Amino acid sequence: MATKIIYFTVNGRPEQAEFPLDCPAQDVKDLFRSAAEAGPHDILKLYNPKGNIINISPSLEPNSPNSCYKLEVVAAACNSEPLGAELAGALGFDLSSMEKRLQGLEKKILIEAGETPAVVYEMKKQSVEHLSWLGLFKDLSEGTHKPSPFYHKRSLHKTRKECEHVREKFLQMSSLEVSDEVRQYLKTPTFDNWQWEDAEIMVLLQVMYTDLDFIATFNIEPEVLQQFLFEVYRRYNNIPFHNFKHCFCVTQMMYGLIWLTDLRSRMDSVDLLIMLTSAVCHDLDHTGYNNAYQINARTELALRYNDISPLENHHCAVAFEILEKTDSNIFRNLSMDQYKRIREGIIKCILATDMTRHNEILNKFKSILPAFDFTNKDHRDVLMMILIKVSDISNEARPMEVAEPWLDCLLQEFYNQSDVEKLEGLPVTPFMDRDKVTKPSSQTGFIRFVLLPLFIELANLFPCLEQHIIDPVRKALDYYTEMEKALEREKQNWAQSENTAKSKETAVGAQSTAGSHTDAGLEAS
Repeated sequence: MATKIIYFTVNGRPEQAEFPLDCPAQDVKDLFRSAAEAGPHDILKLYNPKGNIINISPSLEPNSPNSCYKLEVVAAACNSEPLGAELAGALGFDLSSMEKRLQGLEKKILIEAGETPAVVYEMKKQSVEHLSWLGLFKDLSEGTHKPSPFYHKRSLHKTRKECEHVREKFLQMSSLEVSDEVRQYLKTPTFDNWQWEDAEIMVLLQVMYTDLDFIATFNIEPEVLQQFLFEVYRRYNNIPFHNFKHCFCVTQMMYGLIWLTDLRSRMDSVDLLIMLTSAVCHDLDHTGYNNAYQINARTELALRYNDISPLENHHCAVAFEILEKTDSNIFRNLSMDQYKRIREGIIKCILATDMTRHNEILNKFKSILPAFDFTNKDHRDVLMMILIKVSDISNEARPMEVAEPWLDCLLQEFYNQSDVEKLEGLPVTPFMDRDKVTKPSSQTGFIRFVLLPLFIELANLFPCLEQHIIDPVRKALDYYTEMEKALEREKQNWAQSENTAKSKETAVGAQSTAGSHTDAGLEAS
C-alpha cells in the first residue's frame, strides 16, 4: 500500500507521520493530534516553512526533514466547557470528552451490530443516564426529563476582555499571507470550520472579500473591513449553534457556491457583495430562541416587529447599526444609488432566512426555473434568496465529521428552548422537545422534506452542484435513517428486557407466596 510521510516539529521536537494515500481525513487529524498529545477540544495549527497555515488533510504535500512543517496546539478555552469547572475538577477528568467518546462508541455499536448488548443497557442504566440530552443516550422509559444541566455556562454576550483579546490576535494575523492551498480549500463545501479559532476565521472572511475583488471594486479600505468584521464577531452571542462560527459556515458555503457555479460571470459584483455580506450578518445578536418563542413569550422583539419575522428583522437592524458607524461602514465609498440597492438586497436576503417563508420562496423559484434569465432582476433576486437559504441550512452537505458536531450544538439549543417553554408554560415547539426528539429523528424528516427538495431545485439550475451538495446530503439521510432504525430496535429490546425482568419478579413473588401458604398449612396441622 502506497504511503505518505510528513515531517514536522511539535514544540521543537521532530516527529514524522506516515499514512496511506487514501487515509480518511479524520484519521490524519487524529494522527497529528496524537503526536501533539493534544486534548479532544484543542485546536491544531500546521504551518509550512514559509509560516503559512496549511490544512491538516490527506492531501498534505510530502516533505523532507530539512523542510519540516511546524505543528502548534492551541488549548481549548476553559470557559467554554459545558460543565462547571468545579465539577470537572472535583471529578478529576473531563466529562465532556467522556460524553463525546461514549456517544461515538454507542453509535458505532448501534450501526454495525444492529442492536445494543445487554451489558450496555446495564451500563447506561447505572452510570450515564445524565447524558440523555445527547439523543443517543436518551432514556427510553416513560417519565419526564428534568431540564438539562449541560447548557452553556458562558454569559450570553461576549465580554470586553474576550473581544479585545480576539481583536488583537486578528489584527496581528490580518497581514499574514494565507496559503494558496487554504484559499482553494475555502472554496469547497468540505471546509472544516472546527480547525480555526475566531481570530483566524476573521482572517478567512477577509480573504473572501479580497479574492472576490470587493476591496478594489468597491474601494473598501482594509482597516474598515477589519473593523466591520470585528463588530460582526462582537455582536454574535455565546450560544450553542447560532454563533460566530455558524455565521462563518454560512458565509463560507455562500462563497463556495459563488465559485462552484461561476456566478462571477453571471451576476454583477454588487449582487455578489449583497450575498456575501448578507451571509455574514444573517444571525447577528441571535439569543438562541426562535421566532415561535419570541411571539409566544411576547418578547421585546416580537412587540417591536409585530410578530413578523422578529429575529430576521432584528438581525438586519443590527447589521445596519454596524454599517452606520463610519469606521465599520464597508459601503461608505459607494454612491447613494449603490448603497440603496445593497441595503434593499441585504434586507431581502436576511428576511428570506425565516423558515416560515420556505415554501413561498421555493415555489416562486420553481415557477421561474424553466425560463430562468440572469438578466431579469426579479429572477436574480429570487436566486439570491435561494442561495442564502441553501447556505444557512447546508451543514449536512459537509463531511460527517464536520456536520455531526453542528447537529449536537443545534439540539442543545433546541432542547434549551423547549425546557424554557415548559418552565414558562408556553406552547412547546414539537421538533425541539427532548422528550419526543432523538438525534436521527430530528434529521431524517428535515433532510427528506426540506433540504433535498431545496437543494435539488438549485441543482436543476446548476447541475454541477449534484456531486457537491446533493450526494453528501443523500449519504447523510442514509446515515441517520440507519441510526433511527437502530434506535427503534434498541427501544424494542429495552422494553423486552424490562418485561422479562418484571415477569421474573412476578414469578419469584408467586413462588414466595405459595411457599408461605404451605408453611402455614404445616403449622396448622
